[in-house]
Amino acid sequence: MFVTSAYAQTAPAATDPHAAPAGEAHTETGAHGGGTFPPFDATHFSSQLLWLVITFGLFYLLMKKVIVPRVGGILEHRHDRIAQDLDEAARLKAEADAAVETYEKELAAARSKGHKIAETAREAAKTKAAADRTAIEAELADKLAAAETRIGEIKAKAFAEVGQIAEDTATAIVDQLIGAKASGDDIKAAVAAAKTEA
Repeated sequence: MFVTSAYAQTAPAATDPHAAPAGEAHTETGAHGGGTFPPFDATHFSSQLLWLVITFGLFYLLMKKVIVPRVGGILEHRHDRIAQDLDEAARLKAEADAAVETYEKELAAARSKGHKIAETAREAAKTKAAADRTAIEAELADKLAAAETRIGEIKAKAFAEVGQIAEDTATAIVDQLIGAKASGDDIKAAVAAAKTEA
């Protein structure tokens, strides 16, 4: 407990240089040497307990009415948000799985269709190649037949002219060797005799 005491000094100022002037009150604040610290003083326990109960009750009411509901609301809001996010994630995963399944089905169908198109194209190419080869072979056979016919004609013409060439050649040789001209009938007879011997 703090005690304030006042006393007046009547001693003259000359004796104590720190002394207050005459007629002035000097105050001193301090605790008496024999007192205990107030919170540990048993006489104050009842008032301290009363204020402790009042403070605890106010704090409890503040917690119950204000802080706990707000924290509970925040926790509930977060719980609902997390549940919504989880539901949304599950929905998106289901959509993604469905999209992947659809993609795989479409990919399999596209591959199957691609194989069919490739097989059809191969068959069409084989058929076209066979038809082209047949047409080319027929064209070549026609050209070969025409060439053989022409060769035959040229050959027949050449054989037909061989007699005349032989007669002309024999006439020229006889003229060079003998120096006289042989008759056409003699030369024809000689060429015909040479043909029969060959």
